[in-house]
Amino acid sequence: MVAELALTDATRIADIAAARARFGDRTPVLVETTLLRRRAPEKLGKLGDVSTWLFTDEALQQATAAPVAQHRARRLSVSGAVVHDATCSIGTELAPLRDAGVAAVGSDIDPVRLAMAAHNLGSGTILCRADALHPVTRDAIVVVDPARRSGGQRRFNPADYQPGLGELIDCYRGRDLVVKCAPGIDFESLGRLGFDGEIEVTSYRGSVREACLWSGGLVEPGVRRRATVLDRGEQLTDAEPDECAVRAAGRWIVDPDGAVVRAGLVRHYGARHGLWQLDPDIAYLSGDSLPPGVRGFEVLEQLDFDERRLRQVLSARGCGVLEILVRGVQVDPDALRRRLRPRGSQSLSVVITRLGSGSAARATAYVCRPSY
Repeated sequence: MVAELALTDATRIADIAAARARFGDRTPVLVETTLLRRRAPEKLGKLGDVSTWLFTDEALQQATAAPVAQHRARRLSVSGAVVHDATCSIGTELAPLRDAGVAAVGSDIDPVRLAMAAHNLGSGTILCRADALHPVTRDAIVVVDPARRSGGQRRFNPADYQPGLGELIDCYRGRDLVVKCAPGIDFESLGRLGFDGEIEVTSYRGSVREACLWSGGLVEPGVRRRATVLDRGEQLTDAEPDECAVRAAGRWIVDPDGAVVRAGLVRHYGARHGLWQLDPDIAYLSGDSLPPGVRGFEVLEQLDFDERRLRQVLSARGCGVLEILVRGVQVDPDALRRRLRPRGSQSLSVVITRLGSGSAARATAYVCRPSY
């Protein structure tokens, strides 16, 4: 019955009252489960029908988006080894492993989430209650997704993960280990923790989703950083050439995908696609043609960044819809857009960046037409 209720902002009070009349004290749990099931397909829909799954709000928030988990499962399937998800939670990493034909087992310290995983995955999946810092498997690849939220708040320090990242690396040293981390993790800190494998940064739908650590036994020789752009099926590693010139803007400016930037592979990306940098320390690239399927900005005019002059140029070009991209310059795009007051009918983009360094540094603006 609860699943049939609208539970919108306009009807929620009446709907909850109706549910409480029938289900009493169970109503809050039933309502929360219904609302979570409605949210889940956006994130997990590619796993199949999740309309009967059980969730907690925190577990759904922390769950890996299905395409990212499926990518990891495909990569793990190549090894042919058993995979042990040592923080399996409600089963969102085990489901794609199962679908990829990987022999997998799951464990978690939380008995409630473990029971949810058993319900969500059905029979055939081996599950047990265990602490991730007390290994219960041998010769298996261990996958760990340490909790990075507590009470709805994100934890940014790897030492505050649950379990702590340093403890995990020490616990499984010498074993094949995969650890999901926040995308903003300090790469240099990983070296201090003794990690010497590959860092894979993955993006999906234009957003950087995670940095995944792969221990040395699971990586290609010479690869320490990888960018994976799932929307385009593109992967890039630091083992590829990085000869990338620095020169003035050509026809197009390219803002590389966030996974490429976060992984520190901008030069490698430029070398792969025949692009060059506008500045050696800035992530914008330029070229005379765009990589396939990549959005770019066709340069119409270049000027030293000055708001008054920029307003004049945009007004002369009839700009009404304005997109502002900024790197290397302290500019708030939203505040600048309000001050520029675009009034026309044309859609334009402005790329503002710093060129040069030290006393020679200057802020430059490129007025552009977006490719789409």
